[in-house]
Amino acid sequence: MDHPLQPGPSAGGDHTATAPGPVDHLIQDPALRTLRSTTRGFAFPVTVGFLLWYLLYVLLSSYAHGFMAETLFGSVNVALLMGLLQFVSTFAIAAWYARFAHRRMDPIAEELRLRHAASAAAEQVARSATPQEAGE
Repeated sequence: MDHPLQPGPSAGGDHTATAPGPVDHLIQDPALRTLRSTTRGFAFPVTVGFLLWYLLYVLLSSYAHGFMAETLFGSVNVALLMGLLQFVSTFAIAAWYARFAHRRMDPIAEELRLRHAASAAAEQVARSATPQEAGE
């Protein structure tokens, strides 16, 4: 089966190589690799940290009933506070990611978008000019 991004041989059995398309150029761009590694460098550690924090909450709720039932103030115990902190940490991570993406990822993505839009436009002009030149 042919890869969906790479055209297979034509119906006539011609197996000549075709010129790489704009997607191929984008995939090979070092800036895209940087963008992907930057994303992974943030997302993986934060996800692991949050999952460990959630697992701690679940395990303490299951096996440390006395600790979780301790009253901190008024009717608020450790379990309620930790449960509320799950929500707080979720929103804090979302805000942290938005700031991180805006500062570290968006400039790289914008540069990629502009560069590859310009190269795709130039490629389109070159393709549209070729049939006219061949007919002359």
